[in-house]
Amino acid sequence: MKDLFRKAARGEPTERPPVWMMRQAGRYLPEYRELREDYSFLEAISTPEVAAEITLQPWERFRPDAVVMYSDILTVLEPLGFSYHLESGVGPVVENPVEAPADTRRERGDVREQLWYVGDLLERLTDELGEQAATLGFAGGPFTLAAYVCEGTPSRSFMAVRRLRAEHPEAFERLLEAFTDVLVEYVEFQVESGADAVQLFDTYAGLLSPADYREFLLPLHREVLEAVDVPTIVFARNVSGNLDLLADSGADVVGLDWTVDLESAHEQLADEDVAIQGNLDPALLYGDPETVRDRTRDVIDAVGDAGHILNLGHGVDRNTPVENVEAFFETAKTVE
Repeated sequence: MKDLFRKAARGEPTERPPVWMMRQAGRYLPEYRELREDYSFLEAISTPEVAAEITLQPWERFRPDAVVMYSDILTVLEPLGFSYHLESGVGPVVENPVEAPADTRRERGDVREQLWYVGDLLERLTDELGEQAATLGFAGGPFTLAAYVCEGTPSRSFMAVRRLRAEHPEAFERLLEAFTDVLVEYVEFQVESGADAVQLFDTYAGLLSPADYREFLLPLHREVLEAVDVPTIVFARNVSGNLDLLADSGADVVGLDWTVDLESAHEQLADEDVAIQGNLDPALLYGDPETVRDRTRDVIDAVGDAGHILNLGHGVDRNTPVENVEAFFETAKTVE
């Protein structure tokens, strides 16, 4: 329910935690795989009627409290003149990556004009859902986007962007600021189009040292998150020892991966007046349904009745049994 989500995002007590799932619409659903036989990924996300149908597939099955638009963090590459495609078994490939400091000087296109299909999608979703569920928009964070355009392909270390930071700090900052300018307009556009909340995925921000995060990234996170007046969520992996940095971002909610002790994190972030989201290990959804129920209850019990949005600690895996996803949602909705 939309109101349940809003209350939790504000840190208020709720009768149960609202629940949704990262990568909620996607390849673990047979109806998604069937629909995608007729559309490439880029065709699907840029065709609003198709993206809306995919977004609502898990809503039809599980009735989550929030429905996250079917899109991709790399859509914002387009207004900065980057091109990308997806390769099977590889992931996103940037066709014109940053190869020299001069490549960080970008001319920005019109975000609303070039990403019109995202606004159209959100309008369709809000019309369909009304007050039944929150409609979630999202965007990739500036460091994660910079990591992709510097590397060109997915990487474990994303050394190219870290090397740019060390060798050419001015170019590094220029690239981050270019993405931030686009992101501010992009999240504003999402809210104007009906998004009830926005999540900022700076997934790879944990590759930065705490000092570099505070110097280079924290001001940019604040700039993006403060651009809208709806609840905001920030998510980064591998920052369990530096949750204060995410709390300082200005987000209303901090998303936690599964490596974080939820009870301790809740105590720490509650003092900062910040709610939390997470954090069941997605791999546990490969267990039997009863195990999923037990571990989901453990996550719920670790937090209590205030300031918690139940989610996974990262996206649901493509081969996850649908019955276990159902067990996760059912447990959230039947908690006593």
